[in-house]
Amino acid sequence: MIDSADSNADPQIALNSGRSIPQLGYGTFKVAPADAAAAVGAALETGYRHIDTAQMYGNEAEVGAGIAASGISRSDLFLTSKLNNNNHRPDDARRSFEESLAKLGTDYLDLFLIHWPLPTRYGGDFVSTWKVLEEFAADGRARSIGVSNFQVPHLQRLLGDADTAPAVNQVEVHPRFGNEEVRTFCREQGIAVEAWSPLAQGAVMDEPVVQELAESLGRTAAQVVLRWHLQRGDIVFPKSMSPARMRENFALFDFELGGDAMARLSSLDRGADGRVGPDPDTFDRV
Repeated sequence: MIDSADSNADPQIALNSGRSIPQLGYGTFKVAPADAAAAVGAALETGYRHIDTAQMYGNEAEVGAGIAASGISRSDLFLTSKLNNNNHRPDDARRSFEESLAKLGTDYLDLFLIHWPLPTRYGGDFVSTWKVLEEFAADGRARSIGVSNFQVPHLQRLLGDADTAPAVNQVEVHPRFGNEEVRTFCREQGIAVEAWSPLAQGAVMDEPVVQELAESLGRTAAQVVLRWHLQRGDIVFPKSMSPARMRENFALFDFELGGDAMARLSSLDRGADGRVGPDPDTFDRV
């Protein structure tokens, strides 16, 4: 469910945890630690209030420093991190979560995710890992918990054994890879979808239809694609190191795409051939 009383404000997505998440955030994937504090500071100055990081990114401490330097109240921010692939064993998950809180300079996370299901690692057991995240939710140190890169069979198994359904599934989604099977299942189960690589690492912006729509609307190609995501209900967090590009990516709430434009962008879907990232069924890096 999208709740937006003001079309020029970042709308909120209601989560099944009873919380809500800003639909547009700032992502820190591949933001070098040396650059992360300044980048996060610039994003917050632009108006972003949703910051996405991960243990795997190696920049949690610097993200935390950028937040602290901003002077913005913690209660006004939505902060996400994710469990690294080498921390799936329950005691490792507990230890690393405490380390994430310390690095980020906070006593709670708004959202904590299992980063990858790793079905060929740890005996395929991501359920015991999930139960540790349920502990974090129960004691309030994670306001919401979720997963990332989970396919439908992974979600079905988790829902069959878990006490709590994931609030979020963060998966690859963009016009060349709509990931519709996963999105449909998540919608049916009340799981919000976050779209990583929403611009297909920039590749989708070269599509003629994207260029044509951008020209006709007087917008950039990135704005057109990000607006497509928002109107579909995806949560997005584009990454840029440029303050000007951050502002561009945030200027999405004063225009809309018509039904024909939405359909034309959706028609770019190439299925699995459109992926730019790893296949979650086989990805096993730790």
